[in-house]
Amino acid sequence: MSIIDNRKAFHDYFIEEKYEAGLVLEGWEVKSIRAGRIQLKEAYVVLRNGAVWLIGCHISPLATASTHIHPDPTRSRKLLLHATEVNRLIGKVERAGYTLVPLDMHFSKGRVKLEIGLGKGKKEYDKRATEKDRDWQREKQRLMRKEL
Repeated sequence: MSIIDNRKAFHDYFIEEKYEAGLVLEGWEVKSIRAGRIQLKEAYVVLRNGAVWLIGCHISPLATASTHIHPDPTRSRKLLLHATEVNRLIGKVERAGYTLVPLDMHFSKGRVKLEIGLGKGKKEYDKRATEKDRDWQREKQRLMRKEL
């Protein structure tokens, strides 16, 4: 069950590989995520000291769930991946010029998971070509429906 999608990521990057990662969250953050009070638009993923971190993700605290603490809505959150996946990501990001982008946050067996993508940035002409192709596919579907 998807909580939030980052549609901007597919507009700005060619996504080549996808990984599913767990998140280290506090209790008030999980309650806010269940209420849908999260933004991934400005978020990005970095590699620091052999660990993967989600930075810039904004989780708005609920007034009822976070009364006894002072929540930080944009704190850095650690992502949980297998060591082999982390090593593969480190190699790709450092050598090949790839970047890590958060794509989708969803529930899996009651846990909050984040899908991150390994992608290369698009140039402006790539974005225009993608948009043109999408428009053509839509028009083609419209014509096919008209014929039937």
